[in-house]
Amino acid sequence: MARKKKSRKNRSTHVDEPEAVKKAPHTFVIKRGRVGKNVGELMRDFRHMMEPFTASSLKVRRQNVIRDFVSVASHLNVTHLVNFTKTEKAAYMRLCRMPKGPTLTYKILEYTLARDVRHSQRKQLVYQHLFQLSPLIVMNAFSGSDDQLEVKLMASMWRNIFPSIDINRANLNAIRRVVLLNYNPDTKLIDLRHYAIKLRPVGLSKTVRRLLNNRKVPDLGRLSQIEEALDKDAAMTESEGEGADEVDEDRQVTLPQQVSSRGNMVDEKSAIRLVELGPRMTLELVKVEEGLMTGDVLYHAIMAKTKAEVKLMKTKRREQAVLKAQRRRQQADNVQRKLVAKQMQQDEPKESETVDDGDALE
Repeated sequence: MARKKKSRKNRSTHVDEPEAVKKAPHTFVIKRGRVGKNVGELMRDFRHMMEPFTASSLKVRRQNVIRDFVSVASHLNVTHLVNFTKTEKAAYMRLCRMPKGPTLTYKILEYTLARDVRHSQRKQLVYQHLFQLSPLIVMNAFSGSDDQLEVKLMASMWRNIFPSIDINRANLNAIRRVVLLNYNPDTKLIDLRHYAIKLRPVGLSKTVRRLLNNRKVPDLGRLSQIEEALDKDAAMTESEGEGADEVDEDRQVTLPQQVSSRGNMVDEKSAIRLVELGPRMTLELVKVEEGLMTGDVLYHAIMAKTKAEVKLMKTKRREQAVLKAQRRRQQADNVQRKLVAKQMQQDEPKESETVDDGDALE
């Protein structure tokens, strides 16, 4: 008895994303070649920092090339590619705009992994919903002068790799992380830091704050009234009771919206505290290319070419493009000629069979 074939149900998991998610910049963070254990972990930390608009579980095989990622970028709304490589001298990070460039090549002078940053902290701030919203980008000293076009290009590239925020419509509950980029015009180095934003109400004692957070109830067994605990906190100095972040007025803001953390009220002051998540990176811009990892070199930190050398390179690149186009046309003609010859070979036996049948009838 023949077995009935089971009908396969449509297992398509395609979900129609909102328009805001489609327009948000998406990234591919990959590594090429042998980079070692530490640079591989740095790549994963950078990918974790770029969440949620990045391919967190992207698998890169050895046979994959950059063209493979470019071919699928438009279907997945991917706008930028971050590529980590390593040579005998140093590790490098390439920041590319998909699909036609430009490409910024950075030399990684120093870096600290996220796990090392967390292990150095007494209290770690990591929770499940922290990486479900994109971080806020803050850049310092990226204005540059008129002759420093590479600085303005860096600022534009880093600004566009993160989703833009409308200040008038911004939701404070959606801003939980911040990426800080500080450019030093003297050394031409960029310091990258990644923090989590934490709010604490100002003017509350340590006991009241514990009761609001519902994390640890203070020991009131030796007290007859709860006012004694409040009076005990009031007897402390301002720095002992509230902490340095609450004493410093520069860290205090008046909340215009209601936030999800306990104790922080609308139109009341709250202190902002940044808890570092990692990774840390010190970057030096080495090269700026016009295309996607190819094309004219717009800026180079080490080599400076004369106008004659630049003109010669453009001429060679133009000749190579012409030869490449000729080879493509020649290859297409060869393929078409082989298809025609194969079709003619398939048609010949049918004509001979028809002739033989006619001879047999006669």
